[in-house]
Amino acid sequence: MRFIQIIEYRTGRIDEFNELLDEWVAKNEGHRLAVRALQTRDRDGTDTYLNIVEFPSYEVAMENSQRPETAEFAARVAALCDGPPTFRNLDVIDDRTLSD
Repeated sequence: MRFIQIIEYRTGRIDEFNELLDEWVAKNEGHRLAVRALQTRDRDGTDTYLNIVEFPSYEVAMENSQRPETAEFAARVAALCDGPPTFRNLDVIDDRTLSD
């Protein structure tokens, strides 16, 4: 079953955050486990962002979480954030394309 993780965080240093994210993406080319990622900004929350990351399954997401490079990335971006992130772990039970 496909799995989505939503990571909510606050930072006034989004450009630095994105530099680290770009570095992680390049460093892990060819062996990334996520299949899709969206970065969003909350229009109603100052410096509030949500990353929506899709994995083939919960098990693959947990494998990704255990990787040393993921732990290193998380530690580095934590220093740029205003507190710890909030995680939502979601099983995809339905997926519809609604545009014609």
